[in-house]
Amino acid sequence: MNRIDSRFQELAQAGKTAFIPYITAGDPTLDVTMEVVLALEKAGADIIELGVPFSDPIADGVVNQEAAQRALLHHVTLHDVVAMVSKLREKTAIPLVLFTYYNPVLAYGHEAFARDAAGAGVDGVLCVDLPPEESRDYRRLLHDFGIATIYLIAPTSTEERIRIIAEASTGFIYYVSRTGVTGVRQDIESSVGDMVQAIKRYSDTPIAVGFGISTPEQAREVAGYADGVIVGSAIVRQIGEQGADPSMPGAVGAFAKTLVDATKGL
Repeated sequence: MNRIDSRFQELAQAGKTAFIPYITAGDPTLDVTMEVVLALEKAGADIIELGVPFSDPIADGVVNQEAAQRALLHHVTLHDVVAMVSKLREKTAIPLVLFTYYNPVLAYGHEAFARDAAGAGVDGVLCVDLPPEESRDYRRLLHDFGIATIYLIAPTSTEERIRIIAEASTGFIYYVSRTGVTGVRQDIESSVGDMVQAIKRYSDTPIAVGFGISTPEQAREVAGYADGVIVGSAIVRQIGEQGADPSMPGAVGAFAKTLVDATKGL
């Protein structure tokens, strides 16, 4: 069983919600990213999303765009991120998801990417700009290698789109809590809970909610109706502000712990 499936199964049996932090791989360096991953796991993260740096991250707000740019200045590639995951597997078994755009995957080659990612220990891939209708070969290969394919559902998705995306998604479904790009928000849209319930009519796959969640209060609210809470920009911003400060991974872990506790109802 895929590590993502196992983790959600364990959480469901315990009546708990998954906490899923997002960070940009290679910001400030790949070695520091590994330290942050381990700090997030120690803080109680259940699954970790690793953003693959890309030059035109159209789904990302300023904070994540700047993080990707910092990583690209160090020439971090998808190959480098896959190699980093292989090194991480010497130290942790936490489920890891690559959050990427399609261009790096296409350049890598579907089969080579699926083979190398599986060999490194990647558990899932979320390819932001690749719709299910255009991804049959990609999905088949990832599934053959035991890697989950995660897709986004937006507030504007029609029932037919929800059905198509839900059927194509494995591991979990990522529900975007609001229209627009990633980034810290003051409030969670009141419609999010209803949309999560609507998606559940089409699939038993766990639903994680992201885009804009940044405080323990927001995490606690979303945990009341979702299977997973995703926090990205608030963590990425802290990494960017502290940079290569040796204390940064510990500080990020301490911040994440407040979000973990809220997600778990502690």
